[in-house]
Amino acid sequence: MRLDVWQALHEDLQPGVQPDQETFAVSFGDTQILLPIRVLPEGDRAVVSLILNQASFAVLDLLADRLAEAVAPHAPEVVIAVPTLGLPLAEAVARRLGHARLVPLGYSRKFWYDEALSLPLSSITTPGGGKRLYMDPHMLPLLQDKRVLVVDDVLSSGASMGTVLKLLRLAEVDPVAIGAAMLQGTRWEDAVDRPVVGAFRTPILTRTADGWSPESIV
Repeated sequence: MRLDVWQALHEDLQPGVQPDQETFAVSFGDTQILLPIRVLPEGDRAVVSLILNQASFAVLDLLADRLAEAVAPHAPEVVIAVPTLGLPLAEAVARRLGHARLVPLGYSRKFWYDEALSLPLSSITTPGGGKRLYMDPHMLPLLQDKRVLVVDDVLSSGASMGTVLKLLRLAEVDPVAIGAAMLQGTRWEDAVDRPVVGAFRTPILTRTADGWSPESIV
């Protein structure tokens, strides 16, 4: 397993699947970042992976800059952070938007939480569920009548973001947009009913005789 992924800003990589068939380069103009390819359990399909809390600060800064610029037209007044890997990106984006703080969701129930402001959660990485997503009721006044942006690291199946949106509806919060570092494939489009902005997109990959090939060009 390569340890140099999501660590450096490159200037000499061709976008897409790399010759080693283990990595994928994403281009931002004259700059590229290198991400690992992770094979899905069925063996003949794979995804491009991004683990933000393992990324270098240079990569995180690049993605936060791109996302903050992209979401600015929605004029968000409050950023909601989706745990866990959405937290560093949400903080960086909120700072770039000039915000003094953000509102984090969480998986840990504090004794003062209201169970009515929680939902069971499942995602592509936790298909069996077992987690609950919570909102601190003390955060509600910060969200009332505000233009809210929800930030996560990756949108893939859309399952976890769908749960986030259901939880926000319980709290009578209607986000103006959703931001993510990576938009992975297109499955999430069926689960998300708000404008979505990503720093970059990656395809789902299919194994062929010549190596990994994008199912669709994004």
